[in-house]
Amino acid sequence: MSKAGRSQEETRRRNLGDLLRHVHLSGALSRSELADRMGLNRSTIMALTAELSAAGLVGEELPGDTGRAGRPSLVVRPERDRAHVLAFDVRVDRLVAARVGLGGEILDRREAVRPRAGADLEDVVGVLAGFGRELRRGVRPGSVCVGVGAAYCGMIRPDDGTVRYGPYVGWVDQAFGVELGSRLGLPVLVGNEAHLGALAERDRGVGRGFDNLIYLHGDVGVGGGIIVGGRLLGGDGGYGCELGHMMVNPYDGRPCMCGSRGCLEAEVGEHALIDAAGRSGELSGREGVRAVVEAAGRGDAAAEEALHRIGDWLGIGVANLINLFNPGMVIFGGMLRDVYPGSAAQVGHRVEANAMVISREQVRLRVSALGDDVTLVGAAELAFSRLLASPLGVLAEMRRRSAQHRAGPRRGALGGLVRP
Repeated sequence: MSKAGRSQEETRRRNLGDLLRHVHLSGALSRSELADRMGLNRSTIMALTAELSAAGLVGEELPGDTGRAGRPSLVVRPERDRAHVLAFDVRVDRLVAARVGLGGEILDRREAVRPRAGADLEDVVGVLAGFGRELRRGVRPGSVCVGVGAAYCGMIRPDDGTVRYGPYVGWVDQAFGVELGSRLGLPVLVGNEAHLGALAERDRGVGRGFDNLIYLHGDVGVGGGIIVGGRLLGGDGGYGCELGHMMVNPYDGRPCMCGSRGCLEAEVGEHALIDAAGRSGELSGREGVRAVVEAAGRGDAAAEEALHRIGDWLGIGVANLINLFNPGMVIFGGMLRDVYPGSAAQVGHRVEANAMVISREQVRLRVSALGDDVTLVGAAELAFSRLLASPLGVLAEMRRRSAQHRAGPRRGALGGLVRP
């Protein structure tokens, strides 16, 4: 193929992906709306839509009564039952799996409790692979799995999904992505939970329309994701935005799992809140956090004081981030979604006292719109990323894998099972 031919093919592939991305994230759109968004003429949109429709990725239909004269523009919608992904969310104390249709709707899901029992790679992979097989058995005929994504509560090497460091559960250099992919017979993309949460809120949550935002995710510890100019700030090796290990209390700080003292997560995480409320040894996990929040709502003085203390340290961290990155929005997710409403006054006071006026004057502080599913949604979007980059090529690849999956494992010459 000539250089000009390759250039035309690359442009076509990119336009197919862009069109599919628009309907995946926004739902049904008319051809005229797509033409306006993409800056292309109607005939080009018609040709792109025809290709995606023939592949089974989108459908077209007449709109409802528009009240306008003339021929209406056809509406293009994602085919949620024809293409789906598997999404996994590995939290400190819970495992979640879902089948998510093109367009972002969760079609089916499974959950299990995860004991805080140390390095449990084999157990985690076994449970998730079992969930994956169950979810795949429930698909409608003709639906193709076009990707697999997983969110993990730790530092992830993007190239192969290795968990370099998973605090609180003892994971160090665990080949999570490779092991799960081997069990499923499908390639698996893995991302840090807070990074994926940031992307999910930008694309589908309260951060839509913001190119510069910060997402703070609380679990046992605290993680973060930073979007700058519409792109995730990943760092040199993909380990950037460890906002939980920003120093906020260096002189009298609580010990942190990272080996330091006074980190943001040490001062505002699960253990800090429960200890401050005087409930150490009695409560734990998200249920423990919510119990403290509910007690504060009932007027419990110790719980109220705990939320105020957490809010003070959280506000110092947020003020630092505002000064550094000048975001349009800061979003609180995970356990911080529960904690923030009761500590908003303290956070706001610290931001007003410690963030530069010109940096803070436009910033919005919000809780996650996606709730407890924020990191699961992020994992699903990670899984869809390959399809949206090259719709027809990835669809063809995954259809081949799906056919091999239906055929089942083959017997080798010596009778051993051979994975397709």
